Amino acid sequence: MTHALLSIAFASALLASAAAAQQPTPPAADKPQTSAPMCPMHDDHANMDDHAKMNQRGEKGMGFSQSTTTHHFLLKPDGGAIQVEANDPKDTAARDSIRAHLTHIAHAFSTGDFDIPMFVHDTEPPGVPDMKRLKDKITYSFEQTPNGGRVLIRTSDPAALADIHKFLRFQIDEHQTKDPTSIQ
Repeated sequence: MTHALLSIAFASALLASAAAAQQPTPPAADKPQTSAPMCPMHDDHANMDDHAKMNQRGEKGMGFSQSTTTHHFLLKPDGGAIQVEANDPKDTAARDSIRAHLTHIAHAFSTGDFDIPMFVHDTEPPGVPDMKRLKDKITYSFEQTPNGGRVLIRTSDPAALADIHKFLRFQIDEHQTKDPTSIQ
């Protein structure tokens, strides 16, 4: 009889153990439980590097592909230039979008509006606070190029010049253009 009781107790313990194993594990207190990721591309976003995220914001903020165009930021003795070109000379849609964007940028910067670079870079670029403050000492003009255009930035004010160069060096670094960071 003792052997029968031990067998029943052992079988009961096995059944209880199996039933417990089939119960869902309660969620960890520090991890919110969701049935699916909030964004279907959540894993893609999480794995993107900062440059890819900047390019994604750039496409939204500038209105043209960052992969089919090339940016250049040039430092000059009187300021500098922001130049963007369509990589394919036959891509007139990109060329026209670049021209529209840079025309807008020249006007916006002249009024002290740097919202687009702040959006694209997800931060206020160096030099911007003083470029806003010194906006009356800086001129911005748009100029067409065969495959896009450029914004020419000019000043005769030494403080404004230093800030323009800070801004352009930041752009060179962020856009990974490999443009010279010295005055040409």
